[in-house]
Amino acid sequence: MIATSDDRSAPDTIGPLVVAAETAVLRSVVDPQQALHAGRTVLAAARAADCAEAAVVALRAMALAARELGDLDAAEDHLRQAIDTPGATRQRLSQARLSLVTVRTERGHPLQALRIAALAWAYLSPLDRAKLDTQRAVALAHLGRYQEAVASCDRALQALVGAPGTIDDRRFLAGGLLNRGLVHAYRGDWDAATRDITACLEIARHARLDYLARLAAANLPFLAVRQGDITGAFAHYRAAENTLFGFPERLATMRADFAGALLAAHLPGEARALLSLAVPDLESSAALVALSEARLKLAQVELLTGDARRALAVAEQAAVELAEQDRLSWLPLATEVVLRARLTLEGSSPDLLDQLIACADDLENGPAYLAGAAALRLVAAEAALALDDHPTASAQLGRLTVHVPRGERWVPAGTRLTSLASESQARHLAQVSQIPVLVRQHALALEAALQEDVPQAFRAVHDGLSEMGGSMESFEDPSLRAHAARAGERLAAFGLTMAVRDGCAREVFDWAERWRAVAAPAHACGLADPDAVRAGLGGAALVEFVAEGSSMLAVLISGERLTLRRLGDVRSIREALVRLRYALRRAVLGDSTAGAPVEPAAAELERLLLRPLHAELGDRPLVLVPAGLLHTVPWGALPCLRDRPVSVAASAAAWLAAGRRATVPAERPVMIAAAGPGLAHARAEVAQVLACHPGGREVPARSGSVLAALTSADVLHLAAHGVFHARSPLLSGITLADGQLMAYDLLGLSRTAPLVVLSACDSGMAHTPTDGAPLGLAGAFLARGTACVVAGMVPVRDEEALAVMSAFHGLLADGQAPASALASASAKTGVLGFVCFGAGDRPFTRGRAEAQRSRGRAGAQPVTTGAQPVATEAQPMATEAQPVATETQPVATGRVGSATHSDHEPT
Repeated sequence: MIATSDDRSAPDTIGPLVVAAETAVLRSVVDPQQALHAGRTVLAAARAADCAEAAVVALRAMALAARELGDLDAAEDHLRQAIDTPGATRQRLSQARLSLVTVRTERGHPLQALRIAALAWAYLSPLDRAKLDTQRAVALAHLGRYQEAVASCDRALQALVGAPGTIDDRRFLAGGLLNRGLVHAYRGDWDAATRDITACLEIARHARLDYLARLAAANLPFLAVRQGDITGAFAHYRAAENTLFGFPERLATMRADFAGALLAAHLPGEARALLSLAVPDLESSAALVALSEARLKLAQVELLTGDARRALAVAEQAAVELAEQDRLSWLPLATEVVLRARLTLEGSSPDLLDQLIACADDLENGPAYLAGAAALRLVAAEAALALDDHPTASAQLGRLTVHVPRGERWVPAGTRLTSLASESQARHLAQVSQIPVLVRQHALALEAALQEDVPQAFRAVHDGLSEMGGSMESFEDPSLRAHAARAGERLAAFGLTMAVRDGCAREVFDWAERWRAVAAPAHACGLADPDAVRAGLGGAALVEFVAEGSSMLAVLISGERLTLRRLGDVRSIREALVRLRYALRRAVLGDSTAGAPVEPAAAELERLLLRPLHAELGDRPLVLVPAGLLHTVPWGALPCLRDRPVSVAASAAAWLAAGRRATVPAERPVMIAAAGPGLAHARAEVAQVLACHPGGREVPARSGSVLAALTSADVLHLAAHGVFHARSPLLSGITLADGQLMAYDLLGLSRTAPLVVLSACDSGMAHTPTDGAPLGLAGAFLARGTACVVAGMVPVRDEEALAVMSAFHGLLADGQAPASALASASAKTGVLGFVCFGAGDRPFTRGRAEAQRSRGRAGAQPVTTGAQPVATEAQPMATEAQPVATETQPVATGRVGSATHSDHEPT
């Protein structure tokens, strides 16, 4: 967390050099560069005049300025010189030590910082001791001694409230509130943290303490995420990023803290993006305490996003740094990541199993880590089962399934347990009460499966998910909601695995929908019944893909049957998908000599995914529900899907819900369009689109205008560059004139247009992280209430986008449903990179002919649209792109303009 800067004391010696030095101290947080220059000037004069007191204060001013500028090495060096200055008073030397407490804490030595504070204590005034207490609290918090840290802040604030009220006193009062708020945040007491940091912000603004206001505001993104306000968190982050520009160490610390909150909120990709910026800056500023914490978060993120090898290396480095800083209470967290990464890379072994159990025991010793200890013990049980070590598995599962007295689901912490035989039993049952219900139910399901009691195993999973559904919103702490969602995904996945093993199509469909409802909560719309799906399909068919281990399966629902089919191997499907996406990219770039041609690659992927379903599919319109890597398939490129209406949905339930949200076809829907910068044909495309919809209008391609349009439009069309961030999907965006319209900007909207057309490359891409939630721009619109999104899945040439979108909107205006209009437009123009998401089977206009008939003008001439198809033959592009080695993490590119353009995701 970002703590306040250290002390600023009023001068107690009246002398021109001392006064000048104290003025430099006060300036250090307002204008550190000017304070650094002033300190050097005073120091030179003080040494020439043999004024030790002025020299100490000047060195302290230089140290504080250096710290504000992120140079902790120089800050410590200046303070060491101050302490070594001969002839200085003990009070001035103690004030220098007071300042050194903060620097040593930030450099990774909080225990040494406490020893320095003890040396300073005896020679400080009562008011200076209160100021020292605010700094001791930060060191104590980094050592995990939170109760002592809060007590230290409480003592300081009691003294500072009654202080004379000088600007320096107000500064420390606000700083003490900030530091206590951060300690509350470490403890997970978000309400108390928010109260203290808000009070700090008010005092700092009233006293015009801009630097403290910046620090308090920089912690607001962290707190906003913890309180469930993701949209507000990103808004606070952008504001804090601007105010902390020029303060690299503070900015990096803020980013790392925000990343930690995003990690707890189930957004590991977005957390990784921020940590990749924060860690290098923390390294360069030698902020070792914040650096070790950031490394630990980065290791956790790498593990969650699927890079176990990187997670292992980063966690081992974090463990070494934490040990060097005497932060032993943090070590089990780093060890947990190391062991989980090794389990992923090496598989289970007896030695690794012993270490997993030992780490779970260590985590149980920290009250804040009890939920994590239970989750790791479950992993240990699964590792034991992989080794066929049933006694060890049963022992670990037994630790998670200890029964509580009848009628009580939990034994609340602190309950008096008089019936227990010993204090150790009471302690153990108190720990049991902290086991998350989903972890307990998963353990019960595993126990039942060990006994071949499949019905009981299903019942345990079902009960756990039912309890989760009823209790998720009751968690005040968003981190607990995130933890519950993550555990729920694993529990639902276990139920799905058992259903696949049973081989019943209806059961697999039911559990696949349950898993999706948990794994992608933003798209959760209850559970879909196969009969309700069949009723909604009409003559279409729905294919729900299921990834189970190394296999891909499909459940097909049509008017006649409910069928389960086993498809290709996941690895073969991934390789075929990589070849197809690579071939499509090369085709867009106009290079027919490099890479595989599109047709063979498309045919191979079709063979693996859809050929086993060919007899049942026929030529029906389709609704496809992807799983895992299939969220990146450009479905329109598969031969059997060309000229066929296809809608893609997050789940069958989400598709049904999107259909219910689809508006009644309007005679003249409110049509709004915007043309982004940097595209030669964007304005022409918008003109063609608006010509298809009389009464439509164009708005400026600015974030505010587009977001406002979303709240009033029936159809919104954006022609712009798109950027997809595979590892941080909420940071995907559309490039507008004033910057990026980010996926997270949509989270705060109360209403979105029923139909959104994103004429941008990769705007339909979604990444499925380990937790299974499909995310991306299209997903963000659908989650906010849009019924249908048409978006690009691969790079598209600017002139090709003009052609296909002109044809698409002409058909849409004639009353065709988006999926049908897109299929026909793609077939006519040969542009295969766009996909229809959501309720693509519902028309969004009544059609021009029908509208005329309804007005009693059936014999009138059709409205001229001016939307003539544009020739689709594209000229080869001059630039050569580098081959892509793998696309398991899709590379983000922007819509390709007539001048070569590609927006790649930053590394």
